[in-house]
Amino acid sequence: MLRTGLLLLLAAGICACGCTQPGVTANEEEIAWNLTVAGDGEEVLTLAEVRALPAVEGYGHGVSTVGIVFGPDRYRGVLLTDLLDRVGGTGQDDLAYVSAEDGYLWVFDAEQLTGEGFFTFDENLKEIPPPPLRVILAYERDGTPLPYDDGGPLRLVVVSDDPGVITEASPWVKWVDRIEVHRR
Repeated sequence: MLRTGLLLLLAAGICACGCTQPGVTANEEEIAWNLTVAGDGEEVLTLAEVRALPAVEGYGHGVSTVGIVFGPDRYRGVLLTDLLDRVGGTGQDDLAYVSAEDGYLWVFDAEQLTGEGFFTFDENLKEIPPPPLRVILAYERDGTPLPYDDGGPLRLVVVSDDPGVITEASPWVKWVDRIEVHRR
């Protein structure tokens, strides 16, 4: 009887923690996440509002600074430049600061905002000439919402049309909550 009671208690605890399906993301209505985009003005967008913007897709295949390769995965999201255009856009000398709730920050120059200036590699991690790349604020990976454990609900990703192109993943900011233009 004691064993049955312990098993029932354990099962109830697992259900209460939401641990029955690891990696499953809650409905976006349940995710309280805001993105602040600042430039000439400031705009705060909910996750649902970001998802309602015109979307692009591409393959994200990255390598970490310690050589861990992940992907390729199919990402869907909003072009970073489209978000910046909502607050006045960027000029040739401007920088875009993308920050995360954990304090991580990556700074993009005008060249990177247009998908240029990134190191690209083949599947053997040999450097290759970069194909056309796009920087997106992703909210989906392989058709499902990005899980929090992988930087969701919003993560910056450098994508291409070729799943074999690997990019250095330092600019792949997880848990993005603020994007701002710094005029120079």
